[in-house]
Amino acid sequence: MAALPDHAPAGPTPRQVADAMFSRDHAAQAAGMVVEQVALGSATVTMTVRKDMVNGHDICHGGYMALLCDTAFAYACNACNQNTVASGFSIEILAPARLGDTLVAVGVEQAQRGRSGVYDIKLTNQHGDIIALFRGKSARIAGEVLPSANHA
Repeated sequence: MAALPDHAPAGPTPRQVADAMFSRDHAAQAAGMVVEQVALGSATVTMTVRKDMVNGHDICHGGYMALLCDTAFAYACNACNQNTVASGFSIEILAPARLGDTLVAVGVEQAQRGRSGVYDIKLTNQHGDIIALFRGKSARIAGEVLPSANHA
């Protein structure tokens, strides 16, 4: 069994944290996202491209692709139950996504030092074709997503 990262406090599981976050995540819910997998430092979130997400070029609006990647980033960096927000991100869109495509955003922690982290998210379609690459920078803020046993 792998050792837990230094920044992983005892307390709720990553899935419990994700479920609590999702219950308040109205943007992800409105976009029809599903948090498929979450573990310490990683998350997989999916979304199907709907008609209301398609732009004037008949492809998925880049903002929705960024929203999906940002959501996977959020679930990956909050999995250890310490409130964490984005301090910045960039996205490179490599190919269009189309109406009906199921997009899969897989986020993985690359580095964590003190309150700062770096996460890479790969966005693919249902065929495994890479649609976009996203890099997010995180910042820890005060508090926890769910109260842990340490503060009960």
